Amino acid sequence: MTYQQVLDWMFAQLPMYQRQGQTALKKDLTNIVALCEELDNPQKKFKTIHVGGTNGKGSTSHMIASILQEAGYKVGLYTSPHLKNFTERIRINGEEMLKESVVTFIEKNKIFLEKQGLSFFEMTVGMAFDEFANQKVDVAVIEVGLGGRLDSTNIIIPEVSVITNIGLDHTQFLGETLSEIAFEKAGIIKENVPVVIGERQKETENVFNTKAEECEAPIFFASDKKQNYTTDLLGEYQKHNVTTAVIATQQLKEFTITEENIKNGLLNVVKNTNLKGRWQVLQEYPKVICDTAHNKEGLFYTLKQLKKENYKQLHIVLGVVSDKYLNEILPMFPEKAKYYFCKPNIPRGLSVDKLREQAGVFDLFGEVFDSVNQAFEKSKVNASKEDVIYVGGSTFVVAEIL
Repeated sequence: MTYQQVLDWMFAQLPMYQRQGQTALKKDLTNIVALCEELDNPQKKFKTIHVGGTNGKGSTSHMIASILQEAGYKVGLYTSPHLKNFTERIRINGEEMLKESVVTFIEKNKIFLEKQGLSFFEMTVGMAFDEFANQKVDVAVIEVGLGGRLDSTNIIIPEVSVITNIGLDHTQFLGETLSEIAFEKAGIIKENVPVVIGERQKETENVFNTKAEECEAPIFFASDKKQNYTTDLLGEYQKHNVTTAVIATQQLKEFTITEENIKNGLLNVVKNTNLKGRWQVLQEYPKVICDTAHNKEGLFYTLKQLKKENYKQLHIVLGVVSDKYLNEILPMFPEKAKYYFCKPNIPRGLSVDKLREQAGVFDLFGEVFDSVNQAFEKSKVNASKEDVIYVGGSTFVVAEIL
């Protein structure tokens, strides 16, 4: 099989949450356990750090990985979804997994994968664990895919568990309230393993304290501690993630990490890990900014920062997926911007006509386009050098213009 044939097989044959939504979600860990046993339990052959949460888990994972790289460790990094290339999900010291290795893994295990009926995410997690074991990483930072308790990554016993924050996202899977969602996220807390909670929230702290007590896990609320570090990630919201990452690395008792490693790790996240799509400035004159924030909590900080930009006219290329609460996120967007409505090219993408109709309720007006790229190109044609173009609303919108 060629690399493209392998990807086509993975995407088409097997359920994938990013494309399908609810039908792709598995209700237990049976499949990933079976796969890892088939692979000789690679996840037990290296140390891990487990990172979950509603917003910021990707950025926090990259920060922790960068700090560990600066300390001289060989660091695996598993994140999802990818923006451009599937291999972005599985990286070692910032280098993406080789396409040949993806092909080899699928060809070697295809009969088992088909027989077991693994989902796209389950097989990808197994692939990551296998790659990290084969490449003999010292430690791997593993980002939770969805939730925590039933997430395929939740078969590891990490050195530290991290939960960045809790917001109302994926409520059709995780619960309708913050405390219900926190219960699912708290599922990554393990016996005697320290847990760092990024933000103390009154609706959720009792859930975390109770679970930590049950597991006799030392618990730390990062937001209680002020940190004065800076990072090369430009979004103002990253200050929360910086604090969380620093407190998490401080719990790694079996690693030698200096103050200099922390400082340099945070200043070189992009260089060390190749992170993309977080308040990423693509060009100046007109200034083009893209950001993957896609829910109420994430957009709050991103749009707050957007208001501080200087521009003659603001252009917003906007697309969303169909499970978002539009009545919560659309009122946050500025009325005076010029909108370019589009649909991300996945089955879960919300129809552009429905998005325009809902946006109109909140006095957000603009044109509709058949694709994200058409919308983006038109915004560049319309924008003067003094304008700002913001592209967002969904990870998948950002992925299409990068």
